[in-house]
Parts: sequence; C-alpha cells; structure tokens
Amino acid sequence: MGIPYTPKSREHDNRYLVSVDDYVHYQRNGYLIVRDLLSKEDIAELYDLAERTRLGPAKTDGSAARDDDPLKREFSEQTRVHMVSRRDAAAERGLLHPRILDVTEALIGPDVYALQSMMFLNPSGRGGQGWHQDSYYIKTHPDTMLGAWIALEDADEENGCLWVVPGSNHEPIYPPEGYNSGSVHAVDAFKDLHAVENVSHLDDEANTLSRVVAKYPPPIPVPLRPGDVLFFHSHLLHRSHPNRTADRFRRSYVCHYCNARSWVPWDHDGYEGESGNYRQILARGRTHLPYAEPVFGTEVFLSEASGEGDSVRMMGMEDGMMMPVVQKKE
Repeated sequence: MGIPYTPKSREHDNRYLVSVDDYVHYQRNGYLIVRDLLSKEDIAELYDLAERTRLGPAKTDGSAARDDDPLKREFSEQTRVHMVSRRDAAAERGLLHPRILDVTEALIGPDVYALQSMMFLNPSGRGGQGWHQDSYYIKTHPDTMLGAWIALEDADEENGCLWVVPGSNHEPIYPPEGYNSGSVHAVDAFKDLHAVENVSHLDDEANTLSRVVAKYPPPIPVPLRPGDVLFFHSHLLHRSHPNRTADRFRRSYVCHYCNARSWVPWDHDGYEGESGNYRQILARGRTHLPYAEPVFGTEVFLSEASGEGDSVRMMGMEDGMMMPVVQKKE
C-alpha cells in the first residue's frame, strides 16, 4: 500500500496564480513572460546586490578585498558571477522568492529544487552569449530544468536583451563532440542527433548550433522592464548580444530550477558521490532524494509527509477497463 501524496500549492501573501493559457504557451513555445512579477522593493534589493557585486567588498563596506576572494577573481574576468545565493542573503531571497517559485511550481512542479543563481552586469561593450541550450551545461534526469531571467533594469535590443527561438524547446539537446561532458539523452538512441561545436560562441559561423536555429522562423527579442521575469525551457535556443550602448548596464539576476524528483549529476561548486542533489535547495513540495536547506534561513513552503489518508490503486474489471479503487486506512 502506497503513501498518498496530493500536492497542494500553499497559500501565502501575494501569491501568483498561473493561468492555463500561460501553461500552454510555455509548453508550446518554450518561454513565458510574466510582467511585474516582482515588486519595486524586490528589484531594489537585487539591484543593490548587483551594485555591491560590481563595486566589490572594498568599496561597499570599507574593508579590503581578499586576493583569493572567488567573487573578486571571477568578476575581474567576467561580467557575471555564479552562485551568489550561497554567499549573500539577498541573493538567496531572490533565488527563493515566493512569486518566482509560484510560477516554477506550476510549470515544472509541484516539487522544486533551486539549482543555480547568476548575477549579470553587462557594462557597455561587454556581455553577450551565442546560441545555446541550458541543459547542454546543467543536466538533470529526468530532464526538467527551467530558467528564470529577472530584469533589474530596462533590457532592450540596444543593451543586450535575450533573443529566443519560439518552439525550439521541442528540440533535443545537441551534445558536444565525444559527449565529454555527459549527455541528456541515451547515447545512440537517435539515428541523427549530431554533435555541435562552439556552443555559446557569439560568431554564428563558429557556433554550429546556429544551423538548428535556421530551421525556425526568425528569432525574436524579449525586451523586459524591471520586475518582469522571463521563464524559459532548458531546451529553448536563446542568446544575447553585447551591450551596444555607451552609458548603460544590463543588470539581471538569472536562476535555474528543476523538478525535485530529478537526479542532478551537477553542482557549480563541486560535489562528492554520484550526484549533487544534496547541494540543491528543496524550494517547494517534497522529494525522495537528498536536498539542502537555505543557508540564510529564507522561508520555503514544503509539503509534509503523511501516512494518513486513503490509498488508491487500479483494479482490472471484467470488461477490460481499469478502475481506481480506494483502500481505507485502518
């Protein structure tokens, strides 16, 4: 007799409810734009985090930055910083924001792992990433990942907004030559799934994933305002261009999630054993797999395990049909 599990979205203040049309749009096109999902206060906190990240510890709190500080070293070379949610309480609150998780729960839940956070700054003349699929880099089995791209200021074509290929979420994940970083799909399950080269390269001639993009109608830009959030499927072909403005940044906070029933052979900071599940925060629902709790104590809404209630099983009938039968607990 199994333990019954009826997932339920827990009520909380200012909860966001996803419409059926939104769900269908996401599944069909691979992305969903939710306007004004986060408040001005939420964005102000994340914007302040972006500025603290940009300026560095020495300029924000008066202390000297350590030479071995991983954030200082990473940002000196790049326009993005990974896993800020493991080092900053505001970043963790952004990763686990209830309204972000409301949408994520409806699209890939009810059980949700929070996997990754990235702060993008993209100053003038910098940034940009060529065509790629997120599950090329972060793999989950089953393959359930979703991204949430939070605009901290106006993002448009001039300063490097995202571009997407609607419907390309139905493509498989095109692997690297030799499958050196693993594969989403069973190797040799396809007769014609070819490898790709130079994924994420800005030059479409070098990035052979652009040939898959060419099968579709022209890509579309996704301009966003502060507080807007773009949710996108991990197979969706997407890219951005460098910031072409002279005096504007393109600050954004990007997080990734997957269904918490997925095995996750990944973690940005490394892991021990066969999977990195124990490093991932259980943000909604339940899971039978290991998980982490929020480092800074951000509230999450989890489901309680219960052995109470009735168990439902399927029984074959004389006419060949299957009928659900409820077994009462004694």
